[in-house]
Amino acid sequence: MDGKEGRFSFFAFCTFSTFCTSCCYMTFLGLQDKKIIIFGLANKKSVACAIGRVLVAEGAEVIHVVRSQERAETARKLFPESPVFICDVEDEANIVRVRDEIGATLAGPVAGIVHSIAFANYSEGMQPFHATVKKDFLQAMDVSCFSFIAIANHFKDLLAKNGAMVTISISSTRMAAENYGYMAPVKAALESSLSFLTKSFSAFSEVRFNAVCPGLLKTSASAGIPGYIDSYLFAEKVIPRKRALKTQEAADVAAFLLSERSSGMTGQCLVVDAGMGLNYFDAEIVSKSVR
Repeated sequence: MDGKEGRFSFFAFCTFSTFCTSCCYMTFLGLQDKKIIIFGLANKKSVACAIGRVLVAEGAEVIHVVRSQERAETARKLFPESPVFICDVEDEANIVRVRDEIGATLAGPVAGIVHSIAFANYSEGMQPFHATVKKDFLQAMDVSCFSFIAIANHFKDLLAKNGAMVTISISSTRMAAENYGYMAPVKAALESSLSFLTKSFSAFSEVRFNAVCPGLLKTSASAGIPGYIDSYLFAEKVIPRKRALKTQEAADVAAFLLSERSSGMTGQCLVVDAGMGLNYFDAEIVSKSVR
């Protein structure tokens, strides 16, 4: 083509190309080049891994903190471009140490921190809730709940003034599932801490604290819960779409909460269960249970 038509086509092509190139660096979440620390990656099926992948796809600079050398090797294979640090949060001194190690490598503030850590030790096997072993319960509270508070405290000077902290809870802490043992009360304490952290941090920052609360997921950690597979299959039937929740779906919500697009939200627990909680009396399930 030549003449005006040719010139118009060339102009349109150049404008479109520039626009597309710009779009690659202007995503809706605006996380590109933001530094995000993720605590808790265990393997490729873990929630922390799924969150990491979303963040990398959004252009964020992800830093992983894992519990052991073995998990560090896994993290480096899954995220070869990301720094990996080791920290067993059960010893608070380790949190201080890893804070200093990460701080020494940073050029600029941390935009967000993900806490994807939970631990339960049923030293005497699964027991009725009233027979919960005290040392097991307190250890679970320390690792699964207090670690979130400790990380917030010790990393506060590294966080951006408008940063975000996100933890992973469960879709309901009021559902008395026998095979989940004492972890629901522990998660309830974790969720309650969101409000108190928000309030105490408000004295010197606008850091936000929120939780993603997924329904049943297909992770390696959950697979170790007695009877979990049956519960997972039941959840798939209860979910209105008749399709199980994907870990990716929970990770997407976590990325949103880490971004400034959620700047008006703090102290919140976002349930991500694909509608499972509103459909327990599904007609098909009820009819089968009363036959």
